[in-house]
Amino acid sequence: MQLILITGLSGSGKSVALAVMEDAGFYCVDNLPVNMIGNLVETLRTSGTERVALTIDVRTGEAITELPELVTLLRNDGVEVRVMFLEAKAETLIKRYSETRRRHPLSTTGLTLPECIAREKELVAGISDMAHHIDTSDLAPNTLRAWVKDFAAAPVAGLTLLFESFGFKHGIPLDADFVFDVRCLPNPHYDPQLRPLTGCDAPVAEFLRATPDAMRMLEDINRFIADWLPAFELDNRSYLTVAIGCTGGRHRSVFFVETLAARFRDRTRTLARHRELGT
Repeated sequence: MQLILITGLSGSGKSVALAVMEDAGFYCVDNLPVNMIGNLVETLRTSGTERVALTIDVRTGEAITELPELVTLLRNDGVEVRVMFLEAKAETLIKRYSETRRRHPLSTTGLTLPECIAREKELVAGISDMAHHIDTSDLAPNTLRAWVKDFAAAPVAGLTLLFESFGFKHGIPLDADFVFDVRCLPNPHYDPQLRPLTGCDAPVAEFLRATPDAMRMLEDINRFIADWLPAFELDNRSYLTVAIGCTGGRHRSVFFVETLAARFRDRTRTLARHRELGT
């Protein structure tokens, strides 16, 4: 059985992710109490259900802190468990709650909304360490759906190396394990012919390949990842996210991500994401 647990912060897009799973043919359950997961899994395994997706969050109360132990038990029992952790910046979550006028699940405890968000982060910290993170702060719903589909389609075993481009003026992604800054390189944005293009387009790629400093930095990042990737694989990591940022996230960082992803595809499962392009 393949079991995907969708967890994270309230308001970060878990319902969107679960809908994607349902459309992909998964048996889906929203907000199942932690102490009922084991029984559900056993029942579905007996009935021959192969793909299941569950959302688990603080609506289950303090019991969510027991989730890491449960994940370990399920894996030892032969269930292929993968955990997706959705998160967003506190100011983004506050804005979403303000726009929807919905109550935070912890608001009944007498806490303010910022205090609810901070408390929730404490409660889910244990499961956060064993999950693949997606920062939804600056993602359009369609982009989130595409990224969730990528997660669902990825192999269960082995490490997935994820390269993500972004623009510093829109903030650093929360889901990054490593962040590299390429803003010191010549910017194609200032060339009128290159400005409308992106780092996926040949003219921008040719411009950067002809820039010695750009290629030197590219080789340095490539060498760093190649040297340390085996250590992360030995640590049984499922995902490693390398974020590369430039000013707007459309030219230099996109070129770097595309180039590095192409170089590592023959070595491990590799994904390329471009936050500011919505892909």
